[in-house]
Amino acid sequence: MFRIRLARARLRHNLIACPLLFKSVAEPARLRLRFPSNANQREATAVTFTLPDLPYAHDALAPHMSQETLEFHHDKHHLAYVNAGNDLVKDTPYASMSLDEICKKACAEKNQAIINQVGQHYNHTHFWNWIKPNGGGSKMPGKVEALVSAYGGFDKMKADFIQAGVTQFGSGWAWLAVKDGKLEVTKTPNGENPLMHGMQPILGCDVWEHSYYIDFRNARPKYLESFIDNLVNWDYVESMIP
Repeated sequence: MFRIRLARARLRHNLIACPLLFKSVAEPARLRLRFPSNANQREATAVTFTLPDLPYAHDALAPHMSQETLEFHHDKHHLAYVNAGNDLVKDTPYASMSLDEICKKACAEKNQAIINQVGQHYNHTHFWNWIKPNGGGSKMPGKVEALVSAYGGFDKMKADFIQAGVTQFGSGWAWLAVKDGKLEVTKTPNGENPLMHGMQPILGCDVWEHSYYIDFRNARPKYLESFIDNLVNWDYVESMIP
């Protein structure tokens, strides 16, 4: 009996004097409780659209695209597409998809709201990289030059691109896209893009009025010509060639 009491006394002493001695025994159980459930894992991978920063200052593209235009176009219009897109895909199957996948699926399902709002987020995210200070002109990197040459040359590509933008009635985009290894010049309404129609977009020009009206008023052809001659980031165009 005396030995049992002595053992109990020693145990109480160790618990009081050396609590860390026993912490490691319980710690693994607490660590296991910290692993997220499957539901939390799915939530963590859900898509969330964010407004990307411009890769240049707001006044860096002047006089071809003014600071005021970028303040409205990027800071307000693109942000509105981001917010609307997040609201539309939340708690839907789209929430677990990439931006490219959402564009394709929305078009296949004829989900016009997502086509326009998420499509515009896709379009604008690339648009800010398709332009740069001191860009444009006919000097292009090798892969782009090869595609343009096979199409019929720079002058033909430029003329057809401008024509596509001018003849897009109302809001939309003019595009260079690649399909089956060949360059195509095309146009889409509203927030649509070539990705939704089985092509890889490599250059897009926004012909919504908010993109050019402050600087060019109703002269859409001059805006498109200035876009090609002074703004296009041909290196980024090349990076999108499949």
